[in-house]
Amino acid sequence: MTQDFTDAHEPFALFEHWFAEANEKEINDPNAMCLSTVDKEGMPDARMVLLKGLEPRGFVFYTNSESAKGTELSHTMKAALIFHWKSLRRQVRVRGPVELVSTQEADDYFASRPRDSRIGAWASKQSRPLETRFALEKAVAREAARFGLGEVPRPPHWNGYRIRPVQIEFWHDRPFRLHDRVTFFRDEPDGAWRKERLYP
Repeated sequence: MTQDFTDAHEPFALFEHWFAEANEKEINDPNAMCLSTVDKEGMPDARMVLLKGLEPRGFVFYTNSESAKGTELSHTMKAALIFHWKSLRRQVRVRGPVELVSTQEADDYFASRPRDSRIGAWASKQSRPLETRFALEKAVAREAARFGLGEVPRPPHWNGYRIRPVQIEFWHDRPFRLHDRVTFFRDEPDGAWRKERLYP
């Protein structure tokens, strides 16, 4: 499939194949992806997040819903992703509507995180002004003392998001900038996929 990916008929199987290769070849964070959103004025924004779930319904990541990205997602419930695997000279672009994962999914993933990360999720007012580093450390200490040795539950403002793709484009570097590009697209998240080759 690596050499003739342009013959693929379904994007998720192709993505899983490329992602498996990235997990073997990429030195750091093969699941890193650039998440793009827009604010309520239409100004675009982008940042790196980590893919935490891949399933037939879409691509899942988790964040503070009161952060900049969480606030922007709440306005449009649409987003775009890009994966760039430099060592493989490949990239994948994804676009589509966004939905929240179930409460159970969010609880299960939050419980799998290291305890310090769970405490940090309570302490951090993500994307809001921070007076000093000491203020953050004090907030972490306060939350650690509050939970003691007990369980650290998921904060109500911490959630998971699933991008339900309506477009997935695969790009592979080729000599002389004559790259291979194939895009899969559909009219709605549960629709049938169609495919086109694109000029590089």
